[in-house]
Amino acid sequence: MEFIDYYTILGVAKTASAEDIKKAYRKLARKHHPDLNPNDASAKQTFQQINEAHEVLSDPEKRKKYDTYGKDWKHAEEYEKAQASRPSSSQGFGQQTSSFDVGEGTDFSEFFSSMFGGGGFSSQSRATKFRGQDFNAEMHLTLSDVFYTHQQTVTVNGKTLKITVPAGIENGQKLALTGQGGPGVGGGPNGDLFITFVIENDPKFKRSGNDLHTVQEIDLYTAVLGGEITLTTLNGKVKLKVKPETQNGSEVKLKGMGMPVYKKDGEFGDLYVKYAVKIPTNLSEKEKELFAELVKLSDGGKR
Repeated sequence: MEFIDYYTILGVAKTASAEDIKKAYRKLARKHHPDLNPNDASAKQTFQQINEAHEVLSDPEKRKKYDTYGKDWKHAEEYEKAQASRPSSSQGFGQQTSSFDVGEGTDFSEFFSSMFGGGGFSSQSRATKFRGQDFNAEMHLTLSDVFYTHQQTVTVNGKTLKITVPAGIENGQKLALTGQGGPGVGGGPNGDLFITFVIENDPKFKRSGNDLHTVQEIDLYTAVLGGEITLTTLNGKVKLKVKPETQNGSEVKLKGMGMPVYKKDGEFGDLYVKYAVKIPTNLSEKEKELFAELVKLSDGGKR
């Protein structure tokens, strides 16, 4: 059975009071309610986990069992009954009678594996193997971070791991690290670690799949006469030629200058640049006269 850390889900400490738990639950329930997140496919699952955590931690009896037995808390009564009723080994008339002993220091998981895993109490039975629990973690990165393949460190349950982040990874994408989860029980395999990537919004570039979109401001004179500007991209600065008579809001495509395609070396999306023409301000009298002349020329001297 996979262990779920209810305290982490609610964002409270293990010493949290009942009132702290109630406040945390109400805040998270409002934030993650499926009706308020219709476009978030994971909202329902998150909301269910929040409700489950609150149901256990808000009940003093359930919380006590959970704190004591962890992922096996639902079988606490069976364990306590076995502890209370275990008989001592005795000898009489040359014969020895033994029983299954849940002795001091016995691991809860080993006991439950023997009790519920079909092993029974026979000396011939083998301990049931259980896979370790899976761990989940989030890694927050910027758009610039995921433009290149690089290494990051992540710390989960006190263990620090160095992982390689492939270029082009997308927001919400998960990376599985096999065997980096919780340890197996009874010789079972370790669980896995699942890392969900959270890519923060970039102030300059908007991502759409492998393509990037940006707005570039140009002055009126460059828009009218054409010229060359310097454009800052995620891959450095490039020179861009602006055609004469470029209209405000017009867009150009820079092929192959978008995001790298995930796990496809040398493949990139495109970069779309939309021009925003900046109207000059604080004109001198001479400049105003020149613009007036342009107006007369444009309408054939009608003004």
